[in-house]
Amino acid sequence: MDGDLYNAFPSLVRWLPGSHREVNANIREMHTFIRETFTKQRNQLDVSDQRNFIDVFLVKQKEEKPNPELYFNDTNLTVVLTDLYTAGMESTSTTLQWGLLLMMKYPQIQKNVQKEIEKVIGSGEPRLIHRKEMPYTDAVIHEIQRFGNIAPTSVPHSTTQDVTFKGFFIPKGTQVIPLLYSVLRDKEHFEKPEEFYPQHFLDSEGNFVKNEAFIPFSAGKRSCAGETLAKMELFIFFTTLLQNFTFQAPPGAKLDLTGAAGLTTPPLKHEICAIPRN
Repeated sequence: MDGDLYNAFPSLVRWLPGSHREVNANIREMHTFIRETFTKQRNQLDVSDQRNFIDVFLVKQKEEKPNPELYFNDTNLTVVLTDLYTAGMESTSTTLQWGLLLMMKYPQIQKNVQKEIEKVIGSGEPRLIHRKEMPYTDAVIHEIQRFGNIAPTSVPHSTTQDVTFKGFFIPKGTQVIPLLYSVLRDKEHFEKPEEFYPQHFLDSEGNFVKNEAFIPFSAGKRSCAGETLAKMELFIFFTTLLQNFTFQAPPGAKLDLTGAAGLTTPPLKHEICAIPRN
């Protein structure tokens, strides 16, 4: 993937032709839009009426003065907002693509999710408060994220001190690119790592259980800033889709679970039949 190559070989990739040039141009355009947005909000800032994340960040920025080069600066605000946009768009939509493909591939799992939706939500509007009452659906969404593995290499990290890891010495300040794939498919933590198996997140009584190896958003201080937002979106969008439609492959179509190349790892393109539910 272009994103992985750029993270691994930034000084080399800039000399190569490819779509990364268009991606970089799009990122610059997004950064310009974001800076214009928070500059406008800064001019309208009311400390006593903090309307959103940008307002809260700008208030913290004012509190840091006269040290504007600490964490709450314009560069960090631009990057964090870019991460939030990414979590809310590219990665979430890619995860949903995997979800619909897997529901077509495993229709019984899709039926089980729909039964739980009918039991808990009925014809009402899915809300976040329903998630605690829907362990099977929650497990399926977690398994979609684990199996889909849309960001296998996460983002570059850096060692904050000298580290010896499995016999290898890694000096302080070394850039490290984690391979999340190796954790999400670890057979010591997942019974059937190469299969789509929602029971990875369910106990024998059907209750949802956490798994310490579930780290699709990475870990540490550079974990995804949009993790909470993405989890909310995935639950609302996924349950709404399965509440209103049953997804099937066209007659005779073969469903390939091989990942494609992209900024993230989407599934290969498939045709989908969305059958409205009564």
